[in-house]
Amino acid sequence: MLLDLTHFRTPVSRVDRTIDPAGLSDPGGLFEVSAPVVLGLDVHKDKARYRLVGRVQTTLTLACSRCLEPFELPVDAAFDIRLLPASEQASGGDSELPDEEMETSFYGDEQVDLSDLLREQCYLALPMKPLCRDDCRGLCPQCGTNLNTQPCACVPAWDDPRLDPLRGLAQGRSRPS
Repeated sequence: MLLDLTHFRTPVSRVDRTIDPAGLSDPGGLFEVSAPVVLGLDVHKDKARYRLVGRVQTTLTLACSRCLEPFELPVDAAFDIRLLPASEQASGGDSELPDEEMETSFYGDEQVDLSDLLREQCYLALPMKPLCRDDCRGLCPQCGTNLNTQPCACVPAWDDPRLDPLRGLAQGRSRPS
């Protein structure tokens, strides 16, 4: 989905769109966009430079990192991005970017791909460790039962084999001499 920058003639213009979630999901499988994406933004124009200030609202479906069950995460993300023509892009290489350039993108052919912007906002909204709920108990490490839905019958009896020599010493001392 492209935003044609040639349509903006005034210093500030408003764009409101509702976008179908198909095609916006993460190719790596981290999330799936499960609700229509509501995009509202103001386009500030200064000659060939633009600034997009707006908000993205949608719902993502993620897998819980403890129990692996899918859950929904509402997203309401604000953004403020500067757009410069590709001709102004520095060919610096791997140098460190100043803070003000972290919110800068470049456009070519007078168009901006909004699907990249929306996908980026979804990535930024992802939690470090996605959990279906704060008290998620996860999976049993032996049988794989989801401990949120039912208890498992496993008996956690694991002996560390590195302690066998110490057990031998302890058993040797407990014998009467």
